[in-house]
Amino acid sequence: MEFIYEYGLFLAKTVTFVLAFAVIIVLIVGAAAAKSRPSKAQLMFTDLTEQYQQRVAQMQQKLLTKKQFKSWYKQHKNSANVLEKRLYVVDFNGSMDAKEVDALREEVTAILAVATVEDEVLLRLESGGGVVHGYGLAASQLDRLRQQNIPLTVAVDKVAASGGYMMACIGNKLLAAPFAIVGSIGVIAQLPNFHKLLQKHDVDFEQFTAGEFKRTVTLFAKNTDSGREKFQQELEQTHHLFKRFVQDHRPQLEIDKVATGEHWFGYQALELNLVDSLQTSDDYILSHLATRHIYQVKFQLKKGIAEKIGVGSAGILSIWWQKLAQITRVY
Repeated sequence: MEFIYEYGLFLAKTVTFVLAFAVIIVLIVGAAAAKSRPSKAQLMFTDLTEQYQQRVAQMQQKLLTKKQFKSWYKQHKNSANVLEKRLYVVDFNGSMDAKEVDALREEVTAILAVATVEDEVLLRLESGGGVVHGYGLAASQLDRLRQQNIPLTVAVDKVAASGGYMMACIGNKLLAAPFAIVGSIGVIAQLPNFHKLLQKHDVDFEQFTAGEFKRTVTLFAKNTDSGREKFQQELEQTHHLFKRFVQDHRPQLEIDKVATGEHWFGYQALELNLVDSLQTSDDYILSHLATRHIYQVKFQLKKGIAEKIGVGSAGILSIWWQKLAQITRVY
């Protein structure tokens, strides 16, 4: 009887895990199918002025007597409603491939639909740079605001380097925290070469191109001096365009002095005219609460249930398979 009980228990657990496995597979397939469909997205407007006033009211309620708070609240509750000028706050936390530009273009388009030349946009920028074409497009999105004469202020609290600085220099005003990293106006490319390793193991690699410089350097073939020289020329050309772009937007810079690929902290960047003043984005927002109604604009993708659940399905599946293997060994 004990054997039958243990066997039945093992069978029940096995069936449970198999069913769970099937459910996870369905979820993964559903998540993959959802990715192939157009993603649902929404444009979110957050009233930062209202949020700030709520925090102040909470603090005053703790600090003042009931009568004092009632008087204070009556005096301040409608202060934001009389502000006609607006400050739109946008965040850009850039990755290597600058994929965040998809959201940025939507945010800029939304702002352009409602903003006037009396309004202002604050970009809170954080990026160490990345691919040239991605950050070039991101900078172009910001330039759409400049072309419509809408003032743009860029605030760097931590880092705006390389492609990040390419975006930052678009601003009418460029702010940086005292120890924010700024600059790195340069171009870099690096790649390993496995030709000798393949040659050592008698592995041939063949590459066919039409056009002398269709491929300059490669991972697997033997790189030539002419290929290296051409690749270096392309880097120099890209650097030249980068320098010219920065100089056009910040003519006060001594471009040859700062376009060495080096980066500087905020204090140093101010002396070099890489930034206009030392200030955090928080202080800048607080300084405008009395004169502008402040809104945060954010374009956000909405994930479906299958996508949300499917994110961790592979890890869960692995754990359950391990448990199933342990049960099999036990019995």
